[in-house]
Amino acid sequence: MVIRWLMAACLVGGLGLPAGADEAPRRVLSMNLCTDQLAMLLAAPGQLVSVSHVARDPRASALADQAMAYPVNHGDAEEIYLARPDLVLADSFAKPGTVQLLRRLGRRVELFDAAQSFDELRRNLIRMGDLLGRQDQARAMVARFDADLAALGRPPANRPRAAMYAANGYSEGPESLAGEIIDAAGFANLAETLGVGGGGTVPLEVLMLAAPDLVITGEPYPGASRSEEILRHPGLTALTARNPSRVMADRDWVCATPQVLRAVAALAAAREAM
Repeated sequence: MVIRWLMAACLVGGLGLPAGADEAPRRVLSMNLCTDQLAMLLAAPGQLVSVSHVARDPRASALADQAMAYPVNHGDAEEIYLARPDLVLADSFAKPGTVQLLRRLGRRVELFDAAQSFDELRRNLIRMGDLLGRQDQARAMVARFDADLAALGRPPANRPRAAMYAANGYSEGPESLAGEIIDAAGFANLAETLGVGGGGTVPLEVLMLAAPDLVITGEPYPGASRSEEILRHPGLTALTARNPSRVMADRDWVCATPQVLRAVAALAAAREAM
């Protein structure tokens, strides 16, 4: 029923028309946390009309304060269509049914892959600038990102070893955004030594025997989760009592935006204090 109603509304044409092919979009809606942040960084005033509800969550979003200025959506086709966007931004994991329906209704939907490196971060910034008609701003942001990264200094020749350890014993290797952050901060990533490329589970016993110089964990979320029980295990507590540990906010790691440099700087400071 809802789909038929939306199709009828589209045919009537009373719910907004998309911008012309050569025009910058006038009403942009983002339904994903990472595209939310890229769009908030680059959109012209009044161009971005809605972000996902997660963008306001300070645990997950590096731009939670800025997101309070925008109406939120929950990624449903009906509410997105009724917002009359001429460009919808989402990630490649968006619900296929939602994406297909919006496209059938004539809405332009652009999907972004999750960036797993600083190079992919740069490419996503440039692509977002192209989509929004903000190419100059995107190029300037990439240049500023590179300058700020260079200002953090060159990594040392002899790197201490760091291990990222999250719920369920999950760790990330060099083929991930977290891995690039760890590398840029001047650490050797223990996960790479253990054969973990993108991401995988590291048994607690293996972590304890490896005894990394720094253990990086995330902030626990409210409520009870069995997946986080391992982070309270006496063995991990003993390891972090002997060696330094660092609790990092998820918001600085989740999405590939220039805000990842906050995580790089925090880890570099931890290395220098060792």
